Amino acid sequence: MPSLLLLFTAALLSGWAQLLTEASSWWSLAMNPVQRPDMFIIGAQPVCSQLPGLSPGQRKLCQLYQEHMAYIGEGAKTGIKECQYQFRQRRWNCSTVDNTSVFGRVMQIGSRETAFTYAVSAAGVVNAISRACREGELSTCGCSRAARPQDLPRDWLWGGCGDNVEYGYRFAKEFVDAREREKNFAKGSEEQGRVLMNLQNNEAGRRAVYKMADVACKCHGVSGSCSLKTCWLQLAEFRKVGDQLKEKYDSAAAMRVTRKGKLELVNSRFNQPTPEDLVYVDPSPDYCLRNESTGSLGTQGRLCNKTSEGMDGCELMCCGRGYDQFKSVQHMIVFHGPPLIFDLIFRSPLHDVEAGIRSQRF
Repeated sequence: MPSLLLLFTAALLSGWAQLLTEASSWWSLAMNPVQRPDMFIIGAQPVCSQLPGLSPGQRKLCQLYQEHMAYIGEGAKTGIKECQYQFRQRRWNCSTVDNTSVFGRVMQIGSRETAFTYAVSAAGVVNAISRACREGELSTCGCSRAARPQDLPRDWLWGGCGDNVEYGYRFAKEFVDAREREKNFAKGSEEQGRVLMNLQNNEAGRRAVYKMADVACKCHGVSGSCSLKTCWLQLAEFRKVGDQLKEKYDSAAAMRVTRKGKLELVNSRFNQPTPEDLVYVDPSPDYCLRNESTGSLGTQGRLCNKTSEGMDGCELMCCGRGYDQFKSVQHMIVFHGPPLIFDLIFRSPLHDVEAGIRSQRF
């Protein structure tokens, strides 16, 4: 009997360990500062072994490209911040939790929100690595070597130090997708469908950065005459990337996995998604109430807009539970005469500013 108990305990612990490993993510590099490249020793494995959230494949890449890790962390942080901006007025506001999963159990659901998170995080890595190349921070890449655009005027120079989006795209694909590609699930299983979903959304995020990069130019000439221009490839502002991915989120396609291990549309009347589109395999929870099993934090205590009919409006944000109103009074200090003599003017009720309305759970 004791031996059976020990075996059961060992199996239970192994199951928990596997669950925790599965829940961890490279996104956790955004939550803890990663050492800068000049602090690494070439071939020093302990650095990579101590970084949380890496899969075996990602850990091997870390050992080969240790100087990249700080910028992967920066890219993840950029993606998380953009996610929180884009969803700041929605029930699910891209909240992070204090563990290596970063977003908690809500990412275990293959929802639209999860699709966006994967895409914007992958985009953040492309963005960070591409700029690190241009700034000379990485030994394996430099300025962009993109071909001269055919529509660039002949008398304009091409060859300024541009963002190396080609390298950023390739490295992000190897690193971010490594976690998904090393998984081995039965063909046609729900787990395999989720892997295909993640790979599709990772690619959509990378392509958003790649395709939005554009030509930037600088004028040269006497007294600002701009008689000559030097041009280079430059990344778009990441806010624009976030805006585009948010549009892709709004039009994301519902998919299901086939017995042959491919994703197909749930509703065949819609157009087949392109590699630039987001896809999802599970319906989204309503995110109204706190739910430990799904990872939903609920909307209790959130601010809402009483006059809005959108997702930030009190009716939708509070899920029909009602809400409390409160007002704040602004104080203005107006100086008259000598600097030491002043009047404290209180705003009248007609000028009160409605600071917020909190959602309540009844």
